[in-house]
Amino acid sequence: MRRYWILLLACAILAVALESTAKANGTHAAHTAYNGRLFIAYSSSPNPTPLAIDKRTITWLKHPTQPKQKIALVPIDYHTKPAVVRLSNDLAITIQQAPYKQESIKVLDSSKIHPSKKEQKRIAKEREEVLAIYKHNRKATYWTKPFAYPVKRVTITSPFGGARVFNGEVRSFHSGTDFRAPQGTPIYAANDGVVVLAKDRFISGKSVVIDHGNGIYTTYFHNSKLLVRAGKFVRKGEKIALSGATGRVSGAHLHFGVVCNGVQIDPLDFIKQINALFGVSSSI
Repeated sequence: MRRYWILLLACAILAVALESTAKANGTHAAHTAYNGRLFIAYSSSPNPTPLAIDKRTITWLKHPTQPKQKIALVPIDYHTKPAVVRLSNDLAITIQQAPYKQESIKVLDSSKIHPSKKEQKRIAKEREEVLAIYKHNRKATYWTKPFAYPVKRVTITSPFGGARVFNGEVRSFHSGTDFRAPQGTPIYAANDGVVVLAKDRFISGKSVVIDHGNGIYTTYFHNSKLLVRAGKFVRKGEKIALSGATGRVSGAHLHFGVVCNGVQIDPLDFIKQINALFGVSSSI
């Protein structure tokens, strides 16, 4: 019994020591993260230790509602395997596998599944164009309020992360969330930002990408009509497009995505975590 109490006391002392170390470093963060999702680190230090993951440096930002705190938005790539990853000398996270599923999709336009060489060049060019956009980290912070869903009636038809099997062939994973949106449904900006892409693309159809600053982008794909142009500043809730069935689709809907610091992550989880910073619940 005496040994039990000695062991219990030792554990308590160790816990206090670890907590004191964390406070001294100014970091207060959960240590579990999931592939394909956002991890938010917190710091009360005026100059917290820089974070890095996958050779990317993560910039510390002002907390939107807590003046004495800073946050770092750390995206965990979908393809990351379970592991312990050190973000700095002061902070390590345990990455776990999120429970994603596989889904089969029937695409009637076979050219979208087996594009010609000319179309493959177009796809590659469009991919490089958007990746170059996502690499740019605008220092301005436009998202000074909670994020909103891009449709008024929220019905999810396909969640983020599922392995996509098109016409019996595994092609990719679902990099966004699909919302039910019959042809012509109004699509709205999730938050304030600058439109950095508004064009018709081979895979994603008529697309809009909005830069919200700090490396945060929202994407809106497969629209029938675009109502904004690149360079336009839009406000949260502003109508930016009408839904459709352009690009590689099985029917009319909206594909909504979030890119944070160059990584595509679960948009619903992103909205939930970011809105919690404002004290807002974003459950569907």
